[in-house]
Amino acid sequence: MRDWDDAVAFARTLPEVEVAPWWGTPCPKVNGKGLMSPGREPGSFALMVSQPEKQLLFETDPDTFWQTDHYRNYPMLLVRYGTPARERIELYIRRAWWDRAKRPQRIAAGMAERP
Repeated sequence: MRDWDDAVAFARTLPEVEVAPWWGTPCPKVNGKGLMSPGREPGSFALMVSQPEKQLLFETDPDTFWQTDHYRNYPMLLVRYGTPARERIELYIRRAWWDRAKRPQRIAAGMAERP
């Protein structure tokens, strides 16, 4: 992802994603649930992930995925812009969508199984 606009543009390709306020900032959401936010750190955005995935991403790609104490106990991590991990970032944005989308939305999107 080059920047926040690029990340949002990808998230908006997913079914029924809208940009609406989340923590006071316009963010991609599905069913009223946020997928990601601009984050509190320059050069990164915050992405919702499961706790086990969070640890895996830190261990396997710390140049892309990281956190500050603010995100330590929350199922969200920071994603740096400009890394070569675009496909992996897109996968985790799709997973964030899948985890928050309702079953009919997932099936209509051809994603009956979690990506």
